[in-house]
Amino acid sequence: MEEFADGKNTPGCASKQYLWRKSQQSLKNMSVLTLGTVAFDTIETPFGSSGKVVGGAASYIALAVSQFVRKQHLVSVIGEDFPQEFLTELSGRGTCLNGLSLVKGGKSLHWSGKYHQDMVQRDTLATDLNVLVGWEPKVCKSGNKADFVMLGNLDPEVQLAVLDQVNAPQVVVLDTMNFWMDIAMENLKKVISRVDVLTVNDEEARQLTGEYFLPKAARAIHKMGPKTVVIKKGEHGALMFQDNKVFFAPAFPLEEVIDPTGAGDTFAGGFIGYLASRQEATGEVTWEDMKQAVVVGSVMASFTCEAFGTSKLRSLSMVVLSPPGNMRPSSPESSSGFRTRTGVAPKPSMTLAWAS
Repeated sequence: MEEFADGKNTPGCASKQYLWRKSQQSLKNMSVLTLGTVAFDTIETPFGSSGKVVGGAASYIALAVSQFVRKQHLVSVIGEDFPQEFLTELSGRGTCLNGLSLVKGGKSLHWSGKYHQDMVQRDTLATDLNVLVGWEPKVCKSGNKADFVMLGNLDPEVQLAVLDQVNAPQVVVLDTMNFWMDIAMENLKKVISRVDVLTVNDEEARQLTGEYFLPKAARAIHKMGPKTVVIKKGEHGALMFQDNKVFFAPAFPLEEVIDPTGAGDTFAGGFIGYLASRQEATGEVTWEDMKQAVVVGSVMASFTCEAFGTSKLRSLSMVVLSPPGNMRPSSPESSSGFRTRTGVAPKPSMTLAWAS
């Protein structure tokens, strides 16, 4: 069954299905554990350069997740050169930093890259692993009870170490890339077998499975373990596969792309953050919630592309349109100068939007 973001062209739509459900009596504030890099990026594009800015998969994921839940645990490693200002901001957004290792005298991961004219292809100019070399992740006592786990792009061996430390999370989402398929496929498949949702781009799905057509690739990934497969297609949107169901959502159209770095990480953070918020609000996650999460992830990713580094995400405020058109800012300072981007409403009377 194929579905689209507007909910149309869906003959015989299936009845409501619960993917993760808890009794109303057991509702609680959901927590998300985020694993990934907190780092520096230096980015060149045909339209400008960033200088040295905050980046890393976990930075983008954590900022996106913080739009939806106020209880997050970060697992990563930094050197003494990393700015305290960013850490203070994460903490203020409800992120526990007890799982963030600080290496005294060390330097943080630093990636440098240059994009081609199409703003899709890019060349890595330098990768200074620094404190990432030999790092062993440590999940704090409160973090190992997280309800949702987001495994950002990292060595599968590190991802496995984190999975071994968490206590029966409800949902585990994995984001990975072709680099690990090239050098660590065996360990990567071990991680994949232990997750509920896998997010990859179209080329990675083909490389992972050997299947060219994406529906066949998704079925092959299902057999590896994940119940749900999200295949990102950049500016062409995203596909989600689960059992015999297929959902497609277009990417949000942008007039200008400044820097696409971190867009995939932001998508993943928006996706899992929204799912956690629905579990927190209703005690369940349905297929409809999953579809909305794809739309939300796409919208969040679109903001990342409009500026270098994490700056755009750090300036966002989520608002609620209820009913549509009646804007309620989430903070006093966001009450004017709105430029909003909305997703499909989870309920007819409520639409999510972000103001920048």
